[in-house]
Amino acid sequence: MSGTPQVDFALDTYECIVLYPGPSGRALPEETVQRLQAEHLQHMRALQRRGIILIDGSVDGPAREPDPPIGFGLARTGSVDDVRSVMEANPAVQAGLYRVDVLTFLCPAGSLEFPLAKTQT
Repeated sequence: MSGTPQVDFALDTYECIVLYPGPSGRALPEETVQRLQAEHLQHMRALQRRGIILIDGSVDGPAREPDPPIGFGLARTGSVDDVRSVMEANPAVQAGLYRVDVLTFLCPAGSLEFPLAKTQT
């Protein structure tokens, strides 16, 4: 599928962030991994406070191998490139602990709410 689906109802558009294990993750010392994970969480909270990220979290459970996703998030800026840019600035992505992909996510208009995003300060 490519482009916007032809449907008879309105669609909301989001940027879908998918986080994967990075190329350096297994080679990094445990203390570096812990530091990068903490920096990753700080980066994501800062993006949420700025209103860029609406929701994010970890993915757990069996998935396709060899590279299952480990995290997921949604943003609503109107630009996949802008979201990709702020995600690539994440210290854990820069260090290779994680890698990120950003795609367009479409769903029926009004079907998602993000009450925590509304309360972030």
